[in-house]
Amino acid sequence: MAPLPGAELVQKPLQLYRYLLRCCQQLPTKGIQQHYKHAIRQSFRVHSDEDNPERIQQIIKRAIEDADWIMNKLRMVPVEEATIQLLPSSRS
Repeated sequence: MAPLPGAELVQKPLQLYRYLLRCCQQLPTKGIQQHYKHAIRQSFRVHSDEDNPERIQQIIKRAIEDADWIMNKLRMVPVEEATIQLLPSSRS
């Protein structure tokens, strides 16, 4: 099960980028949203020179799976605990 409808239509990096940013809007707090938006941007910068179509499809598949895992985890955990578990910088 994908975090948002339309995951199966994602074929290109720009589509993935937009899809993942839409997933971030579903996260419960602004802090968590900002953390994952930053991580998405960094990942796209790191992989911006990737030109192997097979590798690009692997990255897209893994990114959607990771987003699915995060969204499912948040559905099962109260917001306070999710903030602690999903944002390493928020641990005291």
